[in-house]
Amino acid sequence: MLTRRDRKKYHVLEIIENSTIPVGASHVSSELSKLGIHVSEATAGRFLVEFDKDGLTQKDGYKGRILTKLGENELKQMQMQHDRMEYGEQFFNILDGKTEKGLVDVLVARRAIERELARLAALNLTDEIEQEMKEIIKRQQMEAERYNTNQHDAVFHALIARSADNKVLEAMLNIIRQDVQLVPALEYIRKQVNSFIVVDHIKIMEAIIKRDPDAAEAEMINHIENLIRDVKKFWTSKG
Repeated sequence: MLTRRDRKKYHVLEIIENSTIPVGASHVSSELSKLGIHVSEATAGRFLVEFDKDGLTQKDGYKGRILTKLGENELKQMQMQHDRMEYGEQFFNILDGKTEKGLVDVLVARRAIERELARLAALNLTDEIEQEMKEIIKRQQMEAERYNTNQHDAVFHALIARSADNKVLEAMLNIIRQDVQLVPALEYIRKQVNSFIVVDHIKIMEAIIKRDPDAAEAEMINHIENLIRDVKKFWTSKG
């Protein structure tokens, strides 16, 4: 868990990374205040001196500081810890109200519907939807390490349904996915068991783009079964 000082350290490193030019204490103090963290310029300066000693930053002449490779790695680790903590707090209550059987039942229903949607998507794929799929997968890959892909998950599956061009199956899927807490709950579970949705999505997309309905169906089944496995693994770890 990040302490108050660790959170300040995290934000200072983030400010340095996000800047297009070397930064000084004045800039750090100003940017922190925008985040509701009020520290004096002198305090910000002490952070920078400490970072220099730890090898996280280095001076660029008189211009200010930039992150070293060690600093970039430190920020990445703190970023993951920060996001996981916030993500866990956000979804703890969501999972608390769900049961293993309830989630598995939903996934079994999705498997029955989405395997056919994947087949049809491969048969009816348009160039427009293919490009949209590639773009959403690219964004999902960028967010994967931060486990912040739930919005992309919904879009990806919606694109498959669009490509399938079967309004009945699409409507059935929409009914199942009406629980807006389902996707983030599953994302949180996969985070806890160190599993990545985007890996499955890439395989599904590749099969659809190849216009291979059998492979698309198989990859979708594998994806849903991976989700079921993760749910069961998560509940086992809860004791």
